[in-house]
Amino acid sequence: MSDPIRVLVCDDQMLVRTGLVTIIDAQPDLEVAGECGDGRAAVDLARRLKPDVVVMDVRMPVLDGIEATRLLAGSTATEPVKVLVVTTFNLDEYVYEALRAGASGFLLKDAPPAKLLQGIRTVATGAALLDPEVTRALVGRYAARIRPHGGGVPDSPLTPRELEVLRLLADGRSNGEIAAALVISPETVKTFVSRILAKLGLRDRVQAVVYAYRHGLVS
Repeated sequence: MSDPIRVLVCDDQMLVRTGLVTIIDAQPDLEVAGECGDGRAAVDLARRLKPDVVVMDVRMPVLDGIEATRLLAGSTATEPVKVLVVTTFNLDEYVYEALRAGASGFLLKDAPPAKLLQGIRTVATGAALLDPEVTRALVGRYAARIRPHGGGVPDSPLTPRELEVLRLLADGRSNGEIAAALVISPETVKTFVSRILAKLGLRDRVQAVVYAYRHGLVS
């Protein structure tokens, strides 16, 4: 059997943190590597324990979850860590800022335990996790700030078909949903997504979503 996925749990509310630890530790393929209640401790513990995934709350004392995520997973991180942001603030601007900071995924605290556990597993594999509801909320509430001024779509290295895939991806569609919409196979969708990430120099689907919104590719 493969080694369990090691998870660092960071939340300033002890009751919430204890619940997360209990849920995660009950899984045979997951293991809690550590826990903490503030962003600075999260950064220090993550660098020392080297977990596979950090489950990060947004609003924490000493150092908030956004800055902690930026230090652990941002462009300047020397050893990037996969961060799954879990918070109650689904329509807060912190959602967008967390993704820009380098988070690999975002889930709401009211999501069922099974969704949280699957989210940890998904992020651990190197894939990104972004709830379609959260994706649409980003545009619905922050479109004016996210999108560039001027109204025009900038030149893009992507082909028309790749732009179609990117737009659907930015709408929170899964590979299967994109395949159905474009009448192509899921394997072809994976190929398109890989090409898009390579051409744009992006790490994962989350960065692709942010790119699409910031460059006005989503109507």
